[in-house]
Amino acid sequence: MEFLTDKAQPVNRKPMTFWERIYLINIFIGMWITLKHFFKKKVTVRYPEVERQFSENYRGMHILNRDEEGRENCTACGLCALACPAEAITMEAAERLPGEEHLYREEKYAARYEINMLRCIFCGLCEEACPKDAVYLSQSVVPASYKRKNFIYTKEDLLIPFPKKETKE
Repeated sequence: MEFLTDKAQPVNRKPMTFWERIYLINIFIGMWITLKHFFKKKVTVRYPEVERQFSENYRGMHILNRDEEGRENCTACGLCALACPAEAITMEAAERLPGEEHLYREEKYAARYEINMLRCIFCGLCEEACPKDAVYLSQSVVPASYKRKNFIYTKEDLLIPFPKKETKE
């Protein structure tokens, strides 16, 4: 019989010894491992009081970005919703009306933009698919809640706050 690798080993069919049958040594080995872990530093983080440090590439809450003039970047192209494997993003497009040039960059904008965070798998494909850099995943954690409706974020929840204009006095 020829094997593809040299790592193949025949099955050991010899009968177990007395010590192997009562598993006493294995029980002591397991207890020793437990005892070693008992005195190690705890990995639990007391969340509200202590903030956990995340890695640089952590993807958390979604954010809808604005440009430097405070207008929304989203043009409702739908690429983020199309790229989302969990189908967590819902959007409806609308035409910009005359006089709304200060609110929206393009002629089309997202009249309704919702993300269901219970479905979101935080893969970042929506961020990569967006041609206008309108959506990105921030470093902030999605807040916990007991109600399902609190996990459906609308456009108003996701938009960066409008920049305040400085008044000259």
